[in-house]
Amino acid sequence: MALRTIGLRLSLWYAAVFVGSTVVLVGLTYALLASSLAQRDRDILTATLREYASRYEAAGLPALERSVELEQRTGRRERLFVRVLGPGADALFVSVPSGWETFELGRLGPEGDGAVSAAPARDRDAVLEIVSARLPDGTMLQVGKSNEIRLALLRQFRVVVGWVSVLAMGVGLLGGLILTRSTLQPLYDLINVVRGIIRTGRIKERVPARASTGDAVDELIALFNTMLDRMNGLVGAMAESLDNVAHDLRTPMARLRGTAERALQSSDPAAHREALADCLEESDRILAMLNTLMDISEAETGVLRLAREPVGLRALVEEAIGLYEHVAEAKRVTVTLAPGDELTASAARDRLRQAFANLLDNAIKYTSEGGRVEIAVAPNGGEAVVTFADTGQGIPPEELPRIWDRLYRGDRSRSERGLGLGLSLVKAYVEAHGGRVEASSEPGRGSVFTVRLPFLSRL
Repeated sequence: MALRTIGLRLSLWYAAVFVGSTVVLVGLTYALLASSLAQRDRDILTATLREYASRYEAAGLPALERSVELEQRTGRRERLFVRVLGPGADALFVSVPSGWETFELGRLGPEGDGAVSAAPARDRDAVLEIVSARLPDGTMLQVGKSNEIRLALLRQFRVVVGWVSVLAMGVGLLGGLILTRSTLQPLYDLINVVRGIIRTGRIKERVPARASTGDAVDELIALFNTMLDRMNGLVGAMAESLDNVAHDLRTPMARLRGTAERALQSSDPAAHREALADCLEESDRILAMLNTLMDISEAETGVLRLAREPVGLRALVEEAIGLYEHVAEAKRVTVTLAPGDELTASAARDRLRQAFANLLDNAIKYTSEGGRVEIAVAPNGGEAVVTFADTGQGIPPEELPRIWDRLYRGDRSRSERGLGLGLSLVKAYVEAHGGRVEASSEPGRGSVFTVRLPFLSRL
């Protein structure tokens, strides 16, 4: 309702501005037209006055009388009032067109040279405008013209303008409604989508995109649709994670239940002890998975506490190699660390060592017997770059973007024991330290995992 009220207000404002602009424009046009017509009449009177004065001076009053009467009789000139006053203000000649008797000519007296006077009509809204000129012999020549035609034109103009203004008001209001509706339609669509999401709980709906104009409304719609895409992805990932957690918990919980049931059916104390040990092992595995999930969530939300200290990255890699030395030997996988300088970073030792250990474990796990895992620590600008390159089976291109997802296990890892959290934890820990991790792979030839971290110094 609020948006519709805004739309109505915008429409009314648009109509008001449109009509106001039209009125101002028409008012200026009317003023210019009235001034132009008045000036035209004044020019006609002035030109006629000069012509009659020249004719009077050249041929005298009788010639002027004959000329005026002929022009009025034949209509060769507009109807004009003409009067000649002697030096004593007595009327020597007067020509008044038919119908102009109602002008109050009695009020007119001899005016000064170049003076302009007016005689109103008694029976209508009209004025006889008169200009005067003093001739060399002392006579006064006066020529007048009624403004009736000018007033009629202006009245007709006002009528036309009135209808045009009414039409403009309607067009302005209609145009305002259309323009406002067109402008606010994306917001109406946005409201409808939000209502649909609230009503149904489905976030797959999107606001229809319109032809891009680059305005704020288009940007709002694009950002809202992007937010819905992100939310949809997060909800999908959450559902998938819950499914995976439920699936991964089902097996150890079933083993716990089976172990407990067997212990209850047995009276052998040794069997009871073995069952308790199995239950403890399974519970540790479940707790490890839950703790890892908690760490990942805390790292991704920025609440993971990091006890930072200056840490040598090569030293951390060497510790990780020491942890998996026997695993690599058992699988006959050669693990080497390229020579180089020590790089010191501000990091939480245990967290970063866990990330390196997970990458090394992953590399050894998916490298065939007799393969190699090569690790390097080197500076690159203001970053320390730690690479783990293996000669394993590689990662299919379609799986590569998803290897960082929680609990994701590709086809190659189905046969391997694990929770599908190792790489997710690596990504979370590295990004919590202000770094980033990348992966590239070529199926059948191996993979390269690259960790980039800001470092403090080079030793």
